Amino acid sequence: MTLLPRKNKLDLSYLCTTIGNMAGVPIRIYENYRMVFYHSIVSLPKDPVLLYEKELLSLTEPVGYFITPNFDYYGISTHENQTIIIGPARLTTPTDQYLRKLAFDLSVEPEDMQLFLSSMKVIIHMPLESILQILCTIHYVISGNKIGLNELSIIDSTQEELSTEMITAQSEFFLENDAIPTEDTHNTYQIEQQLLDMVRRGDTVGLKNWITTAPAIRPGKVAADMLRQLKNTFIISTTLVSRAAIRGGMDLDDALRLSDSYIQKCEQLSNYEQITNLQYHMVSQYTEAVEELRYNRNQSELIKNVASYIRHHLSESIKTEDIAASLYMSRSHLSTRFKAESGINLIEYIHYIKISEAKHLLTYTAKPLLIISNYLGYSSQSHFTRMFKKIVGMSPVEYREKHE
Repeated sequence: MTLLPRKNKLDLSYLCTTIGNMAGVPIRIYENYRMVFYHSIVSLPKDPVLLYEKELLSLTEPVGYFITPNFDYYGISTHENQTIIIGPARLTTPTDQYLRKLAFDLSVEPEDMQLFLSSMKVIIHMPLESILQILCTIHYVISGNKIGLNELSIIDSTQEELSTEMITAQSEFFLENDAIPTEDTHNTYQIEQQLLDMVRRGDTVGLKNWITTAPAIRPGKVAADMLRQLKNTFIISTTLVSRAAIRGGMDLDDALRLSDSYIQKCEQLSNYEQITNLQYHMVSQYTEAVEELRYNRNQSELIKNVASYIRHHLSESIKTEDIAASLYMSRSHLSTRFKAESGINLIEYIHYIKISEAKHLLTYTAKPLLIISNYLGYSSQSHFTRMFKKIVGMSPVEYREKHE
């Protein structure tokens, strides 16, 4: 087919503005990896694409997509030195708690929080296929080349998990074939299974005892240099341990989110001691999470329901009457029953769960205390600090310094 020459240069900004208005989804143009145009029908204080810009711009195929761990998706079209990114889009309405976590990751200022939440909810819901058809159309207008949906490149969290599992499988192959004596290989496998079984059972006491006398584990060779070897081994370990925790009853999303945060933290480290200590914390946290779940199984339905409500409203200033209303109970009846069944005051329990999340954020993110306190629904940083010190026995600053 012969294409007729264009009389005028294509106005890509106009094209993207028109498509952005029709689709109701933010759209951007990059030139040489730098954003030169942005259009959205909603006002977002921070652009969510910033969290995944590096991954998106690494895609060089003409049209592709990226799915985040929370199932938002972005479409991308690349032609020569120009890249168009459209998104985020999704099929369902996001929860306030998810949007507050997204705002936390983006460091949205407290005064912009409500605008961010309301704007994100206005973004039009549409199937991923619709995003991709839009991009295929844009690519055709720019280049004159037709692309079908079956030809598209994929970058998503599922594919990344499969890649990690492939690394795990390869490491097991090396263990079996890397000139290691059979009895050593068998011993290594037995040691791994002991450790994973403790994670699955939430056996924190057994884990602490095991750590003090644990024999050395000889992993297979999974990288050419020592630092990369350590990091790859850490990724393998985190994958195995997270799966063991899921088998022990840990929520799938919680386990994978924790896995992502540990792997990202590991990639920032640069020496043996740091990575080894992080690995110990990783195994311990998964084991403690399963132990807590097993402990909760022996709790009443009321306590489980209250805990679930708190975890799904972490970013709010939770009131007793809010929980009572969700459980169709009066405030006084809920408070009395909860104290009788748990042994602690409901308000104290709310702070306990919030501060547990704060400990994780202080250890594995570099977010300022003000951002963390706002994310957890505290009225002020001083209130957050006061409650943290009351529960943990030290200030948030001291805790972060101790766990760096």
